[in-house]
Amino acid sequence: MGATKTEHFTDKQNEIALLTKALGHPARIAIVEYLISANNCICGDIVNELPLAQPTVSQHLKELKNADLIKGTIEGNAICYCINEKSIEKIIDYFLKIATKLKNKQCC
Repeated sequence: MGATKTEHFTDKQNEIALLTKALGHPARIAIVEYLISANNCICGDIVNELPLAQPTVSQHLKELKNADLIKGTIEGNAICYCINEKSIEKIIDYFLKIATKLKNKQCC
C-alpha cells in the first residue's frame, strides 16, 4: 500500500480529513450523537447505549479522542467523555463553506 502523501496537502485539508475519517464509522456517529444528546460528560453509559462489546466501544472512543472530536477526563476510576465543540465547529465551518459555494455556483 502506498504512502498517503499528506505533506502535499494543507494543514487545514489534513485536519478536516482526520476529523471526517474519525466519523467514518456508524458506531462513532452513534457515540457522537449520544454524547450530544446527553448534554454533559458521560462516564461508562456509552457501552449500554450501543450493541457492541465494551472493548469495541473503547476502541471507537480512542479513535474519536485521537482525532480530537471528544475529550476524556478521568474521574475516579472512570473516564468521562464530552464532545470537543471546537472540532465540531471546524467540521461545520468546512461544510458550510462548501454548501455556500455550491449554492452560489451556476452550473449545468
